[in-house]
Amino acid sequence: MRSHLLNDLTAEHYRRSVAEGVERVAAQLAATDRPFTGVTVDALASRIERIDLDRPLRDTAAVLDELEDVYLRDAVYFHHPRYLAHLNCPVVIPAVLGEAVLSAVNSSLDTWDQSAGGTLIERRLIDWTAERIGLGPAADGVFTSGGTQSNLQALLLAREEAGPGALARLRILTSEASHFSVRKSAKLLGLGADSVIPVPVGHDRRMQTLALARELARCTRDGLVPMAVVATAGTTDFGSIDPLPGIAELCARHGTWLHVDAAYGCGLLVSPRRRDLLDGIERADSVTVDYHKSFFQPVSSSALLVRDAAALRHATYHAEYLNPRRTVREGIPNQVDKSLQTTRRFDALKLWTTLRVMGADGIGALFDEVCDLAREGWKLLADDPRFEVVVEPQLSTLVFRCVPAAAADPAEIDRANLHARTALFASGDAVVASTEVAGRHYLKFTLLNPETTTDDIAAVLDLIARHAGQYLGESLDRAS
Repeated sequence: MRSHLLNDLTAEHYRRSVAEGVERVAAQLAATDRPFTGVTVDALASRIERIDLDRPLRDTAAVLDELEDVYLRDAVYFHHPRYLAHLNCPVVIPAVLGEAVLSAVNSSLDTWDQSAGGTLIERRLIDWTAERIGLGPAADGVFTSGGTQSNLQALLLAREEAGPGALARLRILTSEASHFSVRKSAKLLGLGADSVIPVPVGHDRRMQTLALARELARCTRDGLVPMAVVATAGTTDFGSIDPLPGIAELCARHGTWLHVDAAYGCGLLVSPRRRDLLDGIERADSVTVDYHKSFFQPVSSSALLVRDAAALRHATYHAEYLNPRRTVREGIPNQVDKSLQTTRRFDALKLWTTLRVMGADGIGALFDEVCDLAREGWKLLADDPRFEVVVEPQLSTLVFRCVPAAAADPAEIDRANLHARTALFASGDAVVASTEVAGRHYLKFTLLNPETTTDDIAAVLDLIARHAGQYLGESLDRAS
């Protein structure tokens, strides 16, 4: 069994095995003609359940054959231009190269004596991102597993910075359209169910600053402590960007921590044409960025940035066996001093290899392309009487629904749209997402693939309309 350990004696075995895997994946990518096969849960589950994990195949080719049967063939492929569902991006090749390197070397980014250069590369990328945001010379941060963890840590820091006091008095203000992780974080931090105050959004799905001002004033009047305002730069449903300058001004006036959740909109940091959409983000106390959304990185690759490095002390614990206090005096850089995680992958390497091959402008140009595509998609929807679209996009998300002429009942329209999405997924021809707007069911395109065209969007809209129409026709037949 030692022959399977990766070391100097097995380097050739490693080279052959990985090459076989790469060839198999490359062949699958080249042959994929739709984003999903439409396989059902039961069909795939039965295949996987039949596998006896106590009887190894021992042969790499046999394992890859089996993997093709239980995973590769039926995976949901985000690189396909008709995958239009969630915030999943196709990945760039330099990042995949970084992933291969970091997996093989297997550095752990908690302490210097486990990572050496990995620590310094991550720190340089944190500095680079903070500079792009404009947080100032005292800024710092750390890579995380994703936006949910970044938001959790940001609100932990905000809670601690609010000072001693009853948890029941602390409040987090965020827009109605913000990410669910804000509410989840409040629960994990021991705050009450009513600790998150939803702030109304306008017709453009952006937080209303006047409403925020009223809520902040109400907190003060009621003896509550607004420990944080969470502004969103790219909401999950609408891609909307809250009015950051006005929100920052209100936070400064009330002495409230400002966190900007830019998990989606962080691609604007490298956009050659749209950086101004993030004006005001430089005034944040903390910022979430997800490189694995709009920087075209493999999952996971995210970070939390803070204006004042001292705030990260609230996540610091020292263990004699790992990061004793003396290492601080000795100037040894241990990233675990800043992180909620201990063992942590060298995910920063993927962004490093991407920047060194493509450059920031290259990444930003790709993100600009999908934002341009969303505007073209919005025009298609706005001009098509079969559909209604909710809001003109700021980033690359479109929320809409089919409104068949044969349907008058809103509940019937809801069912038709849900059926269209389910039928489309089952066919494998395209993958779209769904959400609710004012209690009604809508469909959603999240456009993160520069290879997607307006022809793809038009074709998927035709499929949606056809499935919705078929559902309504069958419903009328059943009712007659």
